[in-house]
Amino acid sequence: MKKLLLLALTAVSLTASAQNSASNKAISAKADALQDKIIAWRRDFHEHPELGNREVRTSGIIAKHLKSLGIEVQTGIATTGVVGILKGGKPGPVVALRADMDALPVTERVPLPFASKVKTQYNGQEVGVMHACGHDSHMAILMGVAEVLAGMQKDLRGTVKFIFQPAEEGAPAGENGGAEQMVKEGVLENPKVDVIFGLHINSQTEVGKIVYRPGGTMAGVSDLQITVKGRSAHGAYPWSSIDPVVVSAQIISSLQSIVSRNVNVTENPAVVTIGVIQGGSRFNIIPESVKMQGTVRYFTEYDEKLVTDNVRRIATKTAEAYGATAEVMLPFSNHYPVTFNDVALTAKMLPSLEAAAGKENVMLRPPVTGAEDFSFFQQKVPGIFFFLGGMPKGGNSITAPSHHTPDFYLDESGFTLGVKALCNLTLDYMNGSKGK
Repeated sequence: MKKLLLLALTAVSLTASAQNSASNKAISAKADALQDKIIAWRRDFHEHPELGNREVRTSGIIAKHLKSLGIEVQTGIATTGVVGILKGGKPGPVVALRADMDALPVTERVPLPFASKVKTQYNGQEVGVMHACGHDSHMAILMGVAEVLAGMQKDLRGTVKFIFQPAEEGAPAGENGGAEQMVKEGVLENPKVDVIFGLHINSQTEVGKIVYRPGGTMAGVSDLQITVKGRSAHGAYPWSSIDPVVVSAQIISSLQSIVSRNVNVTENPAVVTIGVIQGGSRFNIIPESVKMQGTVRYFTEYDEKLVTDNVRRIATKTAEAYGATAEVMLPFSNHYPVTFNDVALTAKMLPSLEAAAGKENVMLRPPVTGAEDFSFFQQKVPGIFFFLGGMPKGGNSITAPSHHTPDFYLDESGFTLGVKALCNLTLDYMNGSKGK
């Protein structure tokens, strides 16, 4: 009896594997046929970038495309977000796929025929606007995924929710936005999402390759502000002061010991960086106060508490030792959780990525100390966030222009791999889950 049961289970497994293989090949062909459209969408978005919570033209193009495919569309979510709901012909789970939409206040320097010439006001200054992080490609890829899956609607075992998210780079001052706001407005409900997948193009990973990491893949992040208050005096008579500049220098120096002496770096990395120091107005006046701003990054809740507790302790106690005071605001204005890839889900879905790119082109990567607000979705449902190569073949990953810079550049030939990977993840997850 046990032998018969084993044979039956093996037969079912082989049948499912064969079905997945056939669907993966069909997806590959459909994605390749869409390459020119995907590139055209990306170039249009690239030439007409919009900052966070201002993606009006962008969201209009996306909504129009989804509607043309017969997909149910919701707009105005978290200001300019767009959600498409594709109900398959068969019962099954709800799979969410996410792309971010916003550009950055960066003036483009790449000599492309579709380079951005857009300018706008940002923090009271006129700035250039550029898709300097690849969100234009994310949108184009997900529009391609929508077209492929809409063509397979009657065979889909479940529902696909396409999430086009504004303000991943952060909402403008005084506004709410991004993934956190989309979650608050119920984007993971009605229908309730079971799993979510997302990708990020990477300009320093060779085109044709996918890199991933189970567990903590991108850092949790909090910004910080420390205000040191002392006593002002003439620069010629420093003994009359409590010098907040000297105190701040000691604090900054001591903060570096948190990573080198408190965090177990053999398990997870961490970062403590001070990026802004403001104090004083004249060379011979010791100021009354100094303000510092910076960022802390970590990969576990334990390390988050360890780092933040030590920042507060070092700042306040160092100031106290000099007769000054230090006010610590941590987080100051933003906090992103760790982008955490569900370990069991990642292991289960790894063959789907390998089917898209070839096993030799799917590689494990170290943790990334950058942050992503995709993490807010992963706090609510299991998810996988992976990286798609965008560097020309043979390029140097060290010298290739990085994200958020004026020279950021992508090889467009790798976009269809993103379509294949997201489609494979969706169909393989659906086919591997029980109907409901």
